[in-house]
Amino acid sequence: MVDDTDGAEADPTQNGGMLELYQTEWCPASHRVRQRLTELGLDFLARQVPADREARLRLLLKAGTDAIPVLVDGSRIIKGQDAILAYLGEHFEDSADAKAHRERAATARLQPTTGAALVPATRYPLSD
Repeated sequence: MVDDTDGAEADPTQNGGMLELYQTEWCPASHRVRQRLTELGLDFLARQVPADREARLRLLLKAGTDAIPVLVDGSRIIKGQDAILAYLGEHFEDSADAKAHRERAATARLQPTTGAALVPATRYPLSD
């Protein structure tokens, strides 16, 4: 769903030329959108949202929803993975290395993790 709040055409130079993506790292739909933005060679500002939907006031005020992902392009607010991917396909061209990004992403999905153990956050104090 695209919400064009002022009826103007999308201008990639709005917002300083920076797209904003409201997302989380653990969300598969957010991941797919981030990957597509990379394939298109687009810089974007990743806005992390709380895991608890009830704590997503900033997103709710900006986009009228607490669901992710949400892409903001100037005055346009695009909600949901399918709408975002369609919007990107309609408004932006693949970068020269989009195919290479897709190939590396596919290869990375097949690779086992490095096996590095996760260290509990409590091991690193926030202050001395």
